[in-house]
Amino acid sequence: MLHAACCRPFRRRQPTSGEHEIATISTHVLDTAAGAPASGVPVHLEAFVDGGWERVAAGSTDADGRVAALAEVADTGIYKLMFDTASHFGPDTFYPVIEIVFLVTDRAGHYHVPLLLSPFGYTTYRGS
Repeated sequence: MLHAACCRPFRRRQPTSGEHEIATISTHVLDTAAGAPASGVPVHLEAFVDGGWERVAAGSTDADGRVAALAEVADTGIYKLMFDTASHFGPDTFYPVIEIVFLVTDRAGHYHVPLLLSPFGYTTYRGS
């Protein structure tokens, strides 16, 4: 359950005429155990809307471990990246799915969310 302080009402909003502010979301997955990019990792982006999650976009990491243009979003709010890491490490990995929840506050901003992973751990940060 999400904490009430971070759960401001989030509703899909139609951009007004002439409005061009669109936030972009990208990611980069590095396999720290192999010391190489994690290619072919399925990634899903969801938005927290009216108390539940709604899929916004999906993609897979390229040969460099990147999904450079996963989505453009016109709404601020809570988003979640879901990484299918079992597709990279196999079904016996300790974290078969990794979910990263973050807040988009600037409709004109760029949100780059890197994931550093190994079969038994992961870390993330706000990239640039």
